[in-house]
Formats: sequence, C-alpha cells, structure tokens
Amino acid sequence: MPERFGMSRPYIDALIKAQALPVILPLALSTDILRQLYERLDGLFMAGGGDVSPACYHRPVDEHTAGIDHLRDETELTLLRWALEDGKPILGVCRGSQTLNVAAGGTLIQDVTEYVPNAIRHQYYPDKPRNYVAHDIKTVTGTQLADVLGSAGRVNSFHHQAVDQVAPGFVVSAYAPDGVIEAIEYNGAQFAVAVQWHPESLVDTDPTMLNLFKRFVAVSAA
Repeated sequence: MPERFGMSRPYIDALIKAQALPVILPLALSTDILRQLYERLDGLFMAGGGDVSPACYHRPVDEHTAGIDHLRDETELTLLRWALEDGKPILGVCRGSQTLNVAAGGTLIQDVTEYVPNAIRHQYYPDKPRNYVAHDIKTVTGTQLADVLGSAGRVNSFHHQAVDQVAPGFVVSAYAPDGVIEAIEYNGAQFAVAVQWHPESLVDTDPTMLNLFKRFVAVSAA
C-alpha cells in the first residue's frame, strides 16, 4: 500500500459552510514548493491529529506521548511560522492549538490526566461521538474568541495534551473548569486563534461554532 495523505471530512465541511474554498496541502513537499502554495492562501487552518514531538519544544518524550509524525510536525511548524511572520490569519483546532503554541515558542503538557491535579476528563475518544458535549469553557473578556463565542460555551473534548507555557505574544482566551487552557490567541491585530475542542463537529448544533469559522474566513478574505 503506497503512503497516503488525508484530512477528516468534517473540517472541510465546516470551512465550506463558512464560505471558504479549502485547499489541502500535502506533506513531503520541498520548501520551495510549499512556499509557493502557501503564498496563494488567504488564511491557514490547522487541524487535529496526533501528538507534536516534544523535541519541537525541547522536552524529552513522555511515555504518554503517541502518534508522532515528524514530517507533519516539520511541515505545519514551517507554515505556521511563515503565517505568524506575515500576519496571515490562522485558525487552529485541537492539535492545531498545540502546534501554534509550539511554533510561536510555547510548550505542552504531555498528558493532562497525569500532570494536571484534579483534572476533569478531556479525552472522550472513542467512547463518545464527535458532537458529544463534554464540559463548559469560559472565555477571557476582551479576546477575539470572546467576541465570537460570548462569555462561555459548551464543547466536545478529544485530547490528552494541552498548552502549558503560553508562547510569547499570545494570551489565553478560554479555560476549562479545571484550569486547563482551552484556547489561545495572538495578543495583537493578527487573527491567530486556536481552540482545544473540535468546533467542526458542532457547527450543526451550535451556531457560535460556525461563527468561529465564519470569522476566520471573513478576516482571511479581507
């Protein structure tokens, strides 16, 4: 079986519902070709997936870390650093939140259950459907995320890692009830917002989740 690159359909469907024209970038491209494709994008969406290699944030690999894809790490970190440098709009989901934080110089908690005292359950895969609403989040007043979602929300949860040290230039824009960081964003004019939950699976039941994609598309098209 030859190697394959793929993307879960709900991400694409959510972007299309928000009036985007999604383009999936393959891995294993040369830097020159990747840059040429990147230059044609109005915004950069970063999807969920396996764990980011701790080597990317200068930490040893923990026994709980799994699903590392070095080629994906290299490609996504490169794209994100270009987008941060250029001020291109960014929206990240789950792994996308973690990758954005690492790209900008932050670190990750390699397992929430193991290292966060009194943590609530955050990993519901594969026990629950993707649209299962697991817990509340509270947004931080004055953030771009709060402007889209309001002061609070109910979200699904399919992760075991999370943002630890927030990258320079970024702020926390939402927390879970146990204090785990649920969203970060750039502390400036650029739209660079990333959430730990999976809004693409909630767009049919929660209009604010679709509004997050719509905001990303609107600022990308501006």
